[in-house]
Amino acid sequence: MTLPNPPVAARKPHTNERHGVEWTDDYAWLRDPGYPEVTDEEVLGYLKAENAYFEAAMKPHQGLIDELFEEMKGRIKEDDSTVPVRDGDYLYWSAFKPGTQYRDWFRKAVNGGEDQLIYSENAEAEGKEYFRLGAFAVSPDGTKLATLADDDGSERFKLVVRDLASGKDFDTVTAVGIGQPVWTADSAGLVFTEVNDQWRSYRARYHRLGDAPDTAVTLYEETDDIAFSVQVGKTTDRSTIVIATGHNSSGETRIVPADDPTAPQVLVRLREADVQYEVDAAHGKLWILSNRDHVNFSLFSADLASPGDWTTEIEGSDRTYLRGITTHRDHLLITSRVDGLDQLVLRDYASGDEQRVPFEEASYSAGFGGNPEYAPAAYRIGYSSMVTPGTVYDYHPADRRLEVLKVQEIPSGYDPSRYVTERLMIEARDGARVPVSVVRLKDSAKDGSGKLFVYGYGAYGHAIPPSFSVTRLSLVDRGFAYAVAHIRGGDDLGYQWFLDGKLTKRENSFNDFVDVTRGLIAEGYARPGRVAAQGGSAGGELMGAVVNQAGDLYGAVVADVPFVDVLNTMLDDTLPLTPGEWTEWGNPIEDKAAFDLIKGYSPYDNVKAQPYPAMLITGGLTDPRVTYWEPAKWAARLRATKTDDNLLCLKINMGAGHGGKSGRWNAIYEIAEAYAFVLTQVGE
Repeated sequence: MTLPNPPVAARKPHTNERHGVEWTDDYAWLRDPGYPEVTDEEVLGYLKAENAYFEAAMKPHQGLIDELFEEMKGRIKEDDSTVPVRDGDYLYWSAFKPGTQYRDWFRKAVNGGEDQLIYSENAEAEGKEYFRLGAFAVSPDGTKLATLADDDGSERFKLVVRDLASGKDFDTVTAVGIGQPVWTADSAGLVFTEVNDQWRSYRARYHRLGDAPDTAVTLYEETDDIAFSVQVGKTTDRSTIVIATGHNSSGETRIVPADDPTAPQVLVRLREADVQYEVDAAHGKLWILSNRDHVNFSLFSADLASPGDWTTEIEGSDRTYLRGITTHRDHLLITSRVDGLDQLVLRDYASGDEQRVPFEEASYSAGFGGNPEYAPAAYRIGYSSMVTPGTVYDYHPADRRLEVLKVQEIPSGYDPSRYVTERLMIEARDGARVPVSVVRLKDSAKDGSGKLFVYGYGAYGHAIPPSFSVTRLSLVDRGFAYAVAHIRGGDDLGYQWFLDGKLTKRENSFNDFVDVTRGLIAEGYARPGRVAAQGGSAGGELMGAVVNQAGDLYGAVVADVPFVDVLNTMLDDTLPLTPGEWTEWGNPIEDKAAFDLIKGYSPYDNVKAQPYPAMLITGGLTDPRVTYWEPAKWAARLRATKTDDNLLCLKINMGAGHGGKSGRWNAIYEIAEAYAFVLTQVGE
């Protein structure tokens, strides 16, 4: 295959200085000074040239891309629908129609009647390059619908209210909303959050339907800490609106009656460094999950009259990691993780007796979901494993029974007996034992002759569950063992596992991933060079650090919307997410030690004159999370510095943001492109 010469970005040295240290950034010019508007012709020209090069590189493999796409599409039921959920007088569900990219949303009266289409994402997305429904909230009286939608990938959502009888929108509340809006008890108003120019959710407001949007009352605005973001919610018993502010290591919460949102707010507990808590309400009490007393969180209760006076209900445990609570009339639902495995527990309020929902597989992903009512007859649960398709259950506590409501259908066929899933513990260089979930063909040999695909994230306490994927099968069926590395930085083994991969311990995440890869090679899954890796966002940062450290292990790497220009981004507090990210990475503006640490691992700043694997790098022009110039600068520096001839492609979505293209088929097509890249570089 003969390719045109790859684009070469101009070098325009720009000198930076901090803490007495100077360094040069040759590609700083790729950041359009008018961002978030990108109009600079030289910048756009370079991005378009990279996209053209990517298209030229993949054109000879179009047949493989199409084959993968049709394969993946064939595993997805085109006319699929969710299991109806009862909320008040109605059953609600969503459905895809054959050939459509987006969902349509329906309801039906519990006591009978016809199906009612109440919102069509397909209609809303018509004629738009990008569309994403961010929130969907029906009013308590069932007559109105509030939605948030984004049509350019910037994650600034328009909040609109629709009359469900006529199907007409009648109130536009804000164009810069985010999160889930909350209805007042009388269905006549909304509490919602807005983002500022730095894309920070900075205030909660109350809008009375019919009033001018600019007359909305600001209930709370975060002014003390620019790293904090504001969120709103409602307790499960629907009595109380919750206004929370914080970041991923501390915060505080205020509560207000749902029938009087402008009433004086009650502060549950004043913010404190490294103390997190979340609240729900039932039976006249607050139920509080917090790490105040134990790193793996404890459960507390408090009277509404004195919410700061906490009584311990469940003490923290080194083994059991309490992750979430939901208060229903008859049971407190507790989501936890024991030895890295999901546990779902129903707790009796009066006696403290617990029911643990039973699951038989040795490794799986499970969670409560779709339980909007305060007193449901059964509790909705979602479940899957790396070999078991997604399954929806109702759990009936009276007879401790799981009722199967739906099993994910694979139209083209799926035989789970062909596959095997394994859970390994691989020792990292410092002695930590890192969990790894693997799925492979049952008859594949572990003699080094196979191929291996390793996926990782490792940040923000976000665990990657060992769940089912229809797209992943296209790699497994072609001889890949697919491994998820549960590295530090996620909370797979508890909250301390997260803490051990952030701030001064950030490099543990990178080392874990490399050591997992080496461990899997030693186990015979593949040999060096026959390994592919993928990560996105903070996982893209992971990919950048990994290829700098041990690129020789990998034959191909896919880095999606990679956060690789860490030092420059963390030094710029005008960027959307930077202040809120200092608790994760450190503040190099004020802290010389943080500066030195980040400068030492930032993937962009540590590109070396060495061989790199074949790489596919993606980005989004409107992405507010990882700005487009991060992947663009990184690709430019890699091209100018690396010593190999391996393929390097940069693909920038010119009309999408952090999540790539919208629509179910567009998203799958991008996965097919990535997998085709891997297969052609590592071997089919």
